[in-house]
Amino acid sequence: MGIESMKNDECTIYIRTRGGSTQTYRREGDGWVQTSSKGTRRQLSAEQLLSHMLPILAGVSLAILEVIPDERLEKT
Repeated sequence: MGIESMKNDECTIYIRTRGGSTQTYRREGDGWVQTSSKGTRRQLSAEQLLSHMLPILAGVSLAILEVIPDERLEKT
């Protein structure tokens, strides 16, 4: 699977803050699931996920956004 053909249910999205916490986002069923650094899980819509990512992409937030294909995670 090349990155150009990756689907949104074949990756994990990480948002890391300057304070050291990491939130993960995975596609599950009809929506997305956010897992906090403390393990709390909550359902998100695509719009809610986008609202978490937009400030980082716009350069307004100093958090780091990383998308890792699941096949890469399985190899580590």
